[in-house]
Amino acid sequence: MEGLQRCFVLHARPYSETSLILDVFSEDSGRITLLSKGARRKRSNLKGALQPFTPLFMKWSGKGSMPVLTHAEPISIGLPMRSYILYSAMYVNELVARVLETNTPYPVLFLDYLNVLRELAQADNPEPALRRFELALLYHLGYGIDFLHCAGSGLPVDDTMTYNYREQRGFIASLTIGQLTFTGEQLKAIDARRFETPDQLRAAKRFTRMALKPYLGGKPLKSRELFIPRGRSTGK
Repeated sequence: MEGLQRCFVLHARPYSETSLILDVFSEDSGRITLLSKGARRKRSNLKGALQPFTPLFMKWSGKGSMPVLTHAEPISIGLPMRSYILYSAMYVNELVARVLETNTPYPVLFLDYLNVLRELAQADNPEPALRRFELALLYHLGYGIDFLHCAGSGLPVDDTMTYNYREQRGFIASLTIGQLTFTGEQLKAIDARRFETPDQLRAAKRFTRMALKPYLGGKPLKSRELFIPRGRSTGK
C-alpha cells in the first residue's frame, strides 16, 4: 500500500471513549502524534496491534498537530521484553519521546532504535545496549565530542591519565578526581562503544546522564521511578 511507513508506537493514551492518541516513531517522518479513531472499540482490529515494541506498517492522513491514523498492520510479532528488561525498553521509548522534536526525520536513528530493542529482547544485562543507544541518540542530535583527544592540548588521550569533562569543550587533562573525571582508558571504551567491564559501563552511564541532561530539562523520567526488582538493574 502506497504511503506505508515502518513505525513503532512509543506510547498510547485514551482519547474520548473509543479513541487513542499515539506517540509514534516513524522511519521516514520521525516522532509524530497520531489520532487513532475507534481503536478502543471492542471490535477494533487495531486494538491488539498498537502496542509498544511491535514493528508496524502505518499510514495516516491530514496535516497539523495530529494527523489521523488510517491504516496499521504488524510487520511481525512484538519483540518480547521479559520482566526487568521491560523497564529498560520503556526507558528507551520515553527517551525518544522526550528528546526528539516532532516531524523531524531520523532514519538512521530509527535503525539504532530497532537494534536496541532487538538487543534488549535477547539480553541478560541491558546496560551495554542502553549505553550504545544513548550515544547514538546524542550523535544524531548533533552532540559532537572528541573522546580520543585532550581538548586543551590536542594530544591523544593516555590510558592512565585523567580528564575532566567540560560541557561544549570536551575532555581536558586534570589531576583532580571527581564526578566529571574520566580516565583515558574509559574514554577510549566509550568512543569504541566497547563495554566489557563494570568500570567501563559505569563511566559510560555517568557520561550519558550528564550529556542527556540538557535535552531532558528538569522533568524526571517516569521510567526511572518504576520498581527495580532486587538483584537486577534496568541500566537506566
